[in-house]
Formats: sequence, C-alpha cells, structure tokens
Amino acid sequence: MTPHFGLPEFGFLLRGLQWTMLLTLVAFVGGCTAGLAIALLRTCGHRGVEWVTRVYIGIFQGTPLLLQLFVVYYGLALTGLKLDAFTAVAIGFTVNASAFLGEIWRGAIQAVPRGQTEAAMALGLHYSSRMRDIVLPQAIRISLPATIGYLVQLIKGTSLAAIVGFIELARAGQIVSNQTFQPLLVFGVVGAMYFILCWPLSWWGGRMEARLALASQR
Repeated sequence: MTPHFGLPEFGFLLRGLQWTMLLTLVAFVGGCTAGLAIALLRTCGHRGVEWVTRVYIGIFQGTPLLLQLFVVYYGLALTGLKLDAFTAVAIGFTVNASAFLGEIWRGAIQAVPRGQTEAAMALGLHYSSRMRDIVLPQAIRISLPATIGYLVQLIKGTSLAAIVGFIELARAGQIVSNQTFQPLLVFGVVGAMYFILCWPLSWWGGRMEARLALASQR
C-alpha cells in the first residue's frame, strides 16, 4: 500500500529542514571567518599576498560548487581521508562561501573613503587599529545587503549537498515524493519551507539596501 503524505512524512521534511539550517549556519560562520581574513589579505597592500588571494577567489568562484563538493567528498577519499557526508559538504560550502564573502567584503573595505584611512595614519594609528576602529565598522555596514543576499543563495544552494548522499530538505522531499507518489504536494511543502526561511532575509536585505541608498543621498 502506497503511503499518503501525512504527519510522519512532514516530520521527515522538518528533520531535513533542520539539517539545511545547520549546514547553512556552519558554512556561513566558517565562510565569514575565512572570508574576512581573505578580504584583509586582499587589501593589505602586499602584491604577492594579494595575488595569492586573487587566485584563491578565482578558483572557487570560477568552478562549479557541485565540482568542489565532489572533490572534497570523493577526491579526499582517494587520498585516504574519508569524511562523512556532513563534514565534507560543510567544508565544501565553507570554502566556497569564503571566496564569495571575501570578495564582497574586499569591495566594501575599498568603498570606505580613502581619506579616513589617511587621516588615521596621520594620527599614528597602526594597521590593526585602523581596520578595527575605523574601516571595518563602515565596511560591514556597507556590505550587509550583499552579505544577506549571499546568505539567501547559500540556503538554497545547500540542496546540492544531496549529490554526496547528505539528506537535507530538498533530498528529504525527493525521498518522500518517491514513497508517496505525490510530487506536487511534497515539493509544494518543500518550496514553502524554503520560502519561509528565505523571504524574511530577502526582505531585510532589501530594507538595508534602501536605508544605505537613502543615507548616501543625504
């Protein structure tokens, strides 16, 4: 007898949603940490360091995320380093996020008027004080809309984790759909879950962008 979509199936989707949220959180926090380091290295003024970070960003922005997940999960296994599915996709998404967030924040740092940096140097502030007290607070504010927009893309992009067998929301929907033969209902519920998760963030990012645009006109 073919099961119908009911509470057990809905609970299975909710567990998939929890894994989607956990994977997004790990990838975003890790990506933010590494992305900030990359942005600082990209703007440090040392040509060699800037070239290395440019290559790093070019590699991870210029190759498909799907390919990167394959390399982390299957490629490392060939070298003897066998990772479980969650660890592998978390590493893959973190590295990919660090490249995109690093570039977003590099642009934000360079958008801060150079005169402020020069004034801080004239006052004798060293590099860490200039960045911590003057540049980064403004750069973070400038980058917020783009960072939130990337977070929304990251949430939706976690569906690619299913390619290595990780059961997140989209994969859970596929499993339930195969069991119940009710794809429209199941993926309608899955789509609603993604919407509930992503729409508030998109709305918040839009408001932040409008506020920044209004502030720049004053």
